Amino acid sequence: MELIAGLVLQGLQMLIVAGLAPGLVGLVRKVKARLTRRRGASVLQPYRDILRLMRKDVVLAENASWLFRVSPYMIFAATWVAAALVPTFATGLRFSWTADLIAIVALLGSARFFLALAGMDVGTSFGGIGASREMMIGALAEPAMLLTVFTVALIAGSTQLSNVVDYMASPAVGIRVSLGMALVALVIVAIAENARIPVDNPATHLELTMVHEAMVLEYSGRHLAMIELAAAIKLMLYVALIGCIFIPWTIAQPGAGLAAHLAGFAAFLAKITLGGTALGLFETAIAKMRVFRVPDFLGAALMLGLLGTLLMFVTRSL
Repeated sequence: MELIAGLVLQGLQMLIVAGLAPGLVGLVRKVKARLTRRRGASVLQPYRDILRLMRKDVVLAENASWLFRVSPYMIFAATWVAAALVPTFATGLRFSWTADLIAIVALLGSARFFLALAGMDVGTSFGGIGASREMMIGALAEPAMLLTVFTVALIAGSTQLSNVVDYMASPAVGIRVSLGMALVALVIVAIAENARIPVDNPATHLELTMVHEAMVLEYSGRHLAMIELAAAIKLMLYVALIGCIFIPWTIAQPGAGLAAHLAGFAAFLAKITLGGTALGLFETAIAKMRVFRVPDFLGAALMLGLLGTLLMFVTRSL
């Protein structure tokens, strides 16, 4: 019975992550529309877009290889597995032993790899530009992400997310400068990895600025639906990751009752609502930067992660 309950909870977490991800994208769009004095589309519009794309036929270029057909499913699978490993409303789930921060970074890197290959597969100039920019961003974002992981791991004594969440929720963590640096670095990486303003504008198709959209211009139908859903899940992953590490309270512990799990789910909804609103406010208040300034932006995250890690080596109390 315990095994069945654990599998049900793990399945619920996976479904919740995939089910709420388009709603988070819709919330960000709605907040941006209201802040610019527009009515905006419904929060449920991303769900309608994905369902519409799933019903459409796939149009493939004549020179598209098998890699172009397989990549959307690989991108979706790697992103969904990575997001499912992040504790949302409960810790100590059935597959929590695999929820390692370094494994999550590796899964996201695999999804980026397939996305870049798919962008270059057809041979269009837009796909090549988008893939090269994506690799440039990834080359800076991944080291910054890993340094952030090292900072958190040095504080919590583990890279396993359930152990990290348990330690962060305890009074032993206190207030640390290194944690503040890690938080800012992780937010910068999340903005860059999800192609949000100021790194990229997900609402435009201007060829001089687009990164993510340039790699998926040749996709249509269910293939495009899978990529769009994977992008929404990736945004959910970073919001959930920030929430479980830096706002870990009310997450249900192993063996907790139904009330604790419901409270954890309600708190998770509040976290993603707060994260989506903050992202919409930030994107409205700031302008997109030039592509050549993106390395400086991510360099700040890299230095913050490095300083946070070095600070933990110099003094364990900060």
